[in-house]
Amino acid sequence: MIRLRTALAGGAIAASMLVGGVIGAAVTSGSAIVASAATTTAASPSPTAPSTTQGKFVPNEDPAHEANESAAREAQEDAGQVPTVP
Repeated sequence: MIRLRTALAGGAIAASMLVGGVIGAAVTSGSAIVASAATTTAASPSPTAPSTTQGKFVPNEDPAHEANESAAREAQEDAGQVPTVP
């Protein structure tokens, strides 16, 4: 009777280790798939995402705007650059 209990306990331990290993493998492989999918998605630009390379900078030449502008900012606008100074 004691041998039967020992065998059953050993079988239960082995089964629980097997089930734990399967669950662990499923969790690990699932996160790897998600990580690679996220990397692939992030690497390819989406068609709705704005691009910084499109278009050309167009300065605001309104007289009211020009009156409050510094000389450095006006020089950057005249050069076709996006102003970095106030």
